[in-house]
Amino acid sequence: MSAARAQDAPRPGRRSTPIAAVVLAVVAAVATPLNERGGDARAVLAWGVIGGLAVLTTSIAARRHGRVRVGVALAATLAGTWLLERAASRTGVPFGDYAYSDALGALVDGVPAIVPLAWWAMALPARDAGAAVAARVVPSSPLAVRAGRIVAGAAALTAWDAFLDPQMVGEGYWTWAGGGAYRDVPLGNYVGWFLTGIVLMAAYEALLPPRGGPSRALVAQYAAVAAFQTVGFAVFFDDALVAAVGGVAMGSISIAAAVGLARRRRAA
Repeated sequence: MSAARAQDAPRPGRRSTPIAAVVLAVVAAVATPLNERGGDARAVLAWGVIGGLAVLTTSIAARRHGRVRVGVALAATLAGTWLLERAASRTGVPFGDYAYSDALGALVDGVPAIVPLAWWAMALPARDAGAAVAARVVPSSPLAVRAGRIVAGAAALTAWDAFLDPQMVGEGYWTWAGGGAYRDVPLGNYVGWFLTGIVLMAAYEALLPPRGGPSRALVAQYAAVAAFQTVGFAVFFDDALVAAVGGVAMGSISIAAAVGLARRRRAA
């Protein structure tokens, strides 16, 4: 067994955690369109989806990088993104002039507690998906490889927001003053996401360097979210625009990452 495959292999006695997390996220995602938009049930289900994804990310990463390193990365991500969201919702930098409602509950000085958890839930899968893409297209020098991972990971994370923000605005969880060009989301928000992604990916280079290559499990998680959200918007939310934009953005990265992993496996 190769080193990368050994790192992703579940350890005895720990298989129940990722399985339970997947079940929670899937059940909550499927149940969401079956409940009234803007209702309390959907807010609870949002916690189910994000909570399940966050537990899954943590479980996969802990097997790969160790509990201590992942614990430090988790704490840094939650604290850093909370500080960012707190400042951004007051100043408009870097996402634009937006405000949270209290519909998601559990506000921490004006920021829903679920928001930093959402950053963690998908930032690391995006990093590994981006790393798999970057491995195919950047030169082999160490500096170029790191830079490629950072940029591609930030792009992968921003692609997820093509789904996230339209859905959350539609639910009334947050709004931008004056709306925006893309389902009431200003395009400048995505510049802010990309810049934030650069900072997160650079931090993960130091805290959780992808030794042994990208995690197939995290890349699969990213691709599964892309597929679920594309189908969700196309079929259940009846929003062809978001399904197309988000599906192309996340889907193209998912496919390129899968190809990159397949080539890496053949080479190994």
